[in-house]
Amino acid sequence: MPLFGRITCALLASKAFMGVSAGEGVSSRLQVHIPKSLFRQDGYEHREALFGIPPYGGKITQNVYYADSELCDSNVDTRAGFPIRPQDETGEMMPWPSPYILMIDRGGCTFVAKVRNAQRSGAAGVIIADNSCLCSAGDSCFSEPGVDCEQKEPIMADDGSGTDITIPAFLMFKQDSDVLKAELRANTMVQLEMAWSLPSPDDRVEYDLWTMPTDLVSRDFLRTFKDASMALGDRAYFTPHMYIYDGVKSNCHGMDGENQCYNLCTNAGRYCATDPDNDLDKGISGADVVIESLRRICIWKHYGEENGIGAEWWDYTTEFMLHCDTPDFFSDDSCIDDIMAKSGIDTDVITQCMEDSGGVDDDDENTLIEAELMAKENVGVVILPATYVNRAAIRGALELPTMFRAICAGYAVGTEPDICLTCVPCADQKGCIAQGACHGAKSADSVSQTSFLGSLLGLSAFFGLIIFIQYTRTQREIRGQVRGIVAEYMPLDENVADLDTEIS
Repeated sequence: MPLFGRITCALLASKAFMGVSAGEGVSSRLQVHIPKSLFRQDGYEHREALFGIPPYGGKITQNVYYADSELCDSNVDTRAGFPIRPQDETGEMMPWPSPYILMIDRGGCTFVAKVRNAQRSGAAGVIIADNSCLCSAGDSCFSEPGVDCEQKEPIMADDGSGTDITIPAFLMFKQDSDVLKAELRANTMVQLEMAWSLPSPDDRVEYDLWTMPTDLVSRDFLRTFKDASMALGDRAYFTPHMYIYDGVKSNCHGMDGENQCYNLCTNAGRYCATDPDNDLDKGISGADVVIESLRRICIWKHYGEENGIGAEWWDYTTEFMLHCDTPDFFSDDSCIDDIMAKSGIDTDVITQCMEDSGGVDDDDENTLIEAELMAKENVGVVILPATYVNRAAIRGALELPTMFRAICAGYAVGTEPDICLTCVPCADQKGCIAQGACHGAKSADSVSQTSFLGSLLGLSAFFGLIIFIQYTRTQREIRGQVRGIVAEYMPLDENVADLDTEIS
């Protein structure tokens, strides 16, 4: 294998999944409501974190507190920062009153570490104040002495550990964050709004998943989301995409048509994938991943493209993970044939589809894979797995509740399907989707109607018993007093004993 090919293979195998373009279709807004002098009609320019879970279709409007810190220490001092608060009985300044949005300085540690520490301190949202100017900002931004401007906008990327982050975060550019920090340092209360919306064009939502057969993060989603896809029916159109590297752009396809990247690629180096076990000599190869990706593309083309539901595709991916997702069976034809038959898929149809599209053996373009490469270029990917609803990138962990809420938020107002109206507010969304009804609490902070009515009846009976006992006791006391009065003031004769002293 040529030295250049070995270098290219090493680069391809170690490359992280990078990418999505700025035009993601996400409609988020950052606005200052108080003080009124800082209000801007179009809001403030910002960048969203690529982690955390925004409340799609909702907003967070809270007072802002400036930590006056990079917040890299997990022991967050909630009594520091600005605006200044009153002192408590200990003589210390009171903590930031929840709920609040916390402003943090950029630098010192990863974005994820900062937001995680803010989340643990009780913040509902985070604003990262940039510490350097963009060169494009010109004279509107002033950098610290000795600090050069940045040519490119910073990306609030996930450092690989951000799956536990549940609050949203924005990056605010220096020329704007400096103004807010000055107001906060002057002990002026600032109220911010962080808002999100999804494009809602009509009564059908389109959602996409970018993944690959060896992606570990998307596995739980692939196992659990079939019921939601079936329940949404034709009101939602799903498109799964397979992430494949362009071997031509990665220099894996040599000028003479030779595969420069060993077993990471198919079609003489045209289409490639990273080696999942990082061992080019054994186990699952990148070429195996490309072939399995093409197979899933064909399964969707024949069993899901028409209706956007694709029950057979969901069944196949689940069965593959259960039975074939090991080095010994990943590319084993008998294992694959068995699970296709079990999933109701015609093996001959899929084999023919793979061959007709250009196959994987010769130095030929594969039309289906080329279409995926073009779609990848048009959409872009930041990290795998990547999900989109109505072409808007969805943030947060790839879990059923996150995706289901995002899909339901994508419908035009008044067109939401019944399954959304029933199950979005349900605490057990998975169970609600499977059963078609919410049997339990509507949310983590409320109780079910049955529990509420039972509690209400129980309390009514309890207080009724207390009132009855008190009433009976009061009646006895009044009777006793009346008898005493009668005994003291009535004539004593032989008819006294026959007097009726009851009052009720």
